Amino acid sequence: MPHYCANLTFLFKELPFRERFSAAREAGFDAVEVLFPYDADAADMGQLLADNRLTLALINCPPPNYTEGPRGFAAVPELQDRFQYDFRRTLRYAGALGAQRVHIMAGVADGPEARACFVENLKWAAAFAPKQQLTIEPINSLAMPGYFLNDFDQAAEILDEVAAPNVSLQLDAYHAHTMTGDLMVTWAAHGHRATHIQVAGPHPHRAEPHSGEIDFAGFFAALDKSGFKGWVSGEYNPSAATQDGLHWRV
Repeated sequence: MPHYCANLTFLFKELPFRERFSAAREAGFDAVEVLFPYDADAADMGQLLADNRLTLALINCPPPNYTEGPRGFAAVPELQDRFQYDFRRTLRYAGALGAQRVHIMAGVADGPEARACFVENLKWAAAFAPKQQLTIEPINSLAMPGYFLNDFDQAAEILDEVAAPNVSLQLDAYHAHTMTGDLMVTWAAHGHRATHIQVAGPHPHRAEPHSGEIDFAGFFAALDKSGFKGWVSGEYNPSAATQDGLHWRV
């Protein structure tokens, strides 16, 4: 059975943020992810994690919430200094909270200069924080128009060029299905690069990951067969109270 994780930015939103940690533990989760923890006090959040015996699986870089600001800077040539500044701040949070992985967001950009910038920034980040695991995630163009990293083959080429042991693929089933129409084929081609997985139902609702249009039962079975050891995080919009929709876990 996969190791399941709760994305507290999406799940348990019927509760105040601080109460979501205990709700996740009571629901049987051993790990959580918080996409943008930067408005919270790191010491307080660290205590919530410790009190509820939860691992923090992942946070995003850069610090600003992308719903209110740019969707990352790592592939934006004119913002390299901004990326490095924000990456340092992210590392402070990751260290204080014990975040296992940091997802580096590419931002809105295009062309060969953006690609070169993204590769250079990833190499710099990997060398600057060699003990911190980093991920990159292809995001579909419907969810984030203009986002630079929007293809799994593109991500594979970039990972090969960066060639850093602490930089890997973050595979989101929702984005994979939207991009390719076939999650299982995408997993077969790129799953060996993935160290962190997120799941949600298909576009446009991005609701609970129940089997239907996407064969999640088959996907979870494929994860088990492959020996995948990372977290599988529920990153979806609950269609009712979060607790009522958790039977997608098998």
